[in-house]
Amino acid sequence: MTQRYTYGRKDKLKSRKTLEAVFKQGKSFLVFPVKVVFYQPEIVGYSLQTGVGAGTRHFKRAVHRNRIKRLMRESYRLHAAPLQQYLLEQQKPLAVFLLYIDKVLPDQELLHQKMPVVIRRLIKELHEVDATAT
Repeated sequence: MTQRYTYGRKDKLKSRKTLEAVFKQGKSFLVFPVKVVFYQPEIVGYSLQTGVGAGTRHFKRAVHRNRIKRLMRESYRLHAAPLQQYLLEQQKPLAVFLLYIDKVLPDQELLHQKMPVVIRRLIKELHEVDATAT
């Protein structure tokens, strides 16, 4: 079976309720320059939804924020397969928000180097949460 690298409509975190839950009840960690906030909801309506963002404090121009978000989505799309596989095996839903927190514009290579680290750390954190829950 060939690997599909997609980031479609159903994979995007757009629900206001879910976004509020991610930031209020979710856990977070930092792999500089990306802060990851994740939340495992009780409802099993979806398997994995992801959102990306960049703050207006450091990037006043929307052009720069949009570029950062575009680069982060692309890097996530290419490296998300292990996380999707883990969630499929565990049969658990997950909502993730990736926030770029550095003060300088990233290049594509930096994000492509950091995203596998972010994914591995997220899987590790989820495994620890599952271990403490049981």
